[in-house]
Amino acid sequence: MKTIIFVCHGNICRSVAAEWIFKLLMQKYQMEDRFKVYSRATSTEEIGKDIYPPMKLALREHNIPFGEHHATRISRSDYEKADVIFYMDSNNLNYLNYLLDDYDKKFEIISKYTQNLHYIDDPWYSGEYEIVINEIWQCCEDIIKNLK
Repeated sequence: MKTIIFVCHGNICRSVAAEWIFKLLMQKYQMEDRFKVYSRATSTEEIGKDIYPPMKLALREHNIPFGEHHATRISRSDYEKADVIFYMDSNNLNYLNYLLDDYDKKFEIISKYTQNLHYIDDPWYSGEYEIVINEIWQCCEDIIKNLK
């Protein structure tokens, strides 16, 4: 079983959305027994907080179920158990390299398998929750197709 961790800055928007979208797609493709999926933050700013309310609304609008959440910063033990850590943007990668001294051994951009998309913008700043949900959905679909 592979362990996948999705990472963003605060673990209250993008990474937690990716976690729940990926879990939904695992059910859709009957792959629940192939992956363990988590989400984490690179910062300590939002530790313990729930999913940001506008992201919760966007998840609900797309019928993406989610459960209880407490933002958590990525740790060395998370890194050690992960097969791959998908990050959302270059700032996330910089923090991951600083925190975990990996320099791309396990780190992959979430859009690695998705054409015409590079980074997932942070909706905390852009307010574009709908766009972010759609981009993350496409990336997760493409990840699953490539990991089958």
